[in-house]
Amino acid sequence: MTSLAGSGCEIFIPENELKSLKEIEKSVIKKYRKQLWSPFVKAIKNYDLIQSGDKIAVAISGGKDSLIMAKLFQELQKHGLKNFELEFICMDPGFNEANRVQLEKNCKHLNIPIKIFDKQVFKVVDEIANDYPCYLCARMRRGALYAYAQEHGCNKVALGHHFDDTIETIMMNVLCSGQYKTMMPKLKSTNFENMELIRPMYLIKEADIKKFSSYNGLNPMDCGCVVAAKKTSSKRREVKELIETLGKSFDNVDKNIFNSANCVHTDAILGWKDDDGRHSFLDKYND
Repeated sequence: MTSLAGSGCEIFIPENELKSLKEIEKSVIKKYRKQLWSPFVKAIKNYDLIQSGDKIAVAISGGKDSLIMAKLFQELQKHGLKNFELEFICMDPGFNEANRVQLEKNCKHLNIPIKIFDKQVFKVVDEIANDYPCYLCARMRRGALYAYAQEHGCNKVALGHHFDDTIETIMMNVLCSGQYKTMMPKLKSTNFENMELIRPMYLIKEADIKKFSSYNGLNPMDCGCVVAAKKTSSKRREVKELIETLGKSFDNVDKNIFNSANCVHTDAILGWKDDDGRHSFLDKYND
């Protein structure tokens, strides 16, 4: 598979012809069972992401990650591992016509019954936050997804963030913000009552998502963000490349970055922050 990287976006050109729906669905639980299906189920169990009776809004962006997440959810529902409902929703924040057509074409072939709603997020962000658009765009898009999901009776929104997104977030926070934070597998919404965000792709590596896409001949929608397309660099891309470089000198560097968020030694940190404010190690030291 060819990946054309630039301006923080990737365009994936499949090397194989598009496989049939039956072949694609079979590969999810057969050929890519270890890489996709098993870590998907593991994340749901380990982080308690789904409960009986949930109605989950599966957010489809049109990219490879969310399309595969949708198929994984459908397989989970087929196997009856949980008693839950699914709504496949897609917000069009201002895609060009070609991207919109590609999105609809992919979902039709993959038998993903999406509900598309329009929100001109790209236009608003481009006008008021052109220098640093991504943060505002992400907040606006998430708010729109929450609102639409809640209107349709959902209590959870599932996003397609994966393992690499998680470790890149850790490194971004350390290098750019001077703080240690990670992307959590689930969050309670602060603005929408009884709504949660879940990330069931949390343990799936991006490389395996790319391999699955290429093997099945999938042609996901390319970068739909007209604002990011104007940018000449991306800090997240720089961090991604840094992790790849470190991997050449340090064994299991990606796993170690991830595991660091699950093994924080509270007796060996200078301070921390919680709902009660900031704390220093001296608070405990002088007790």
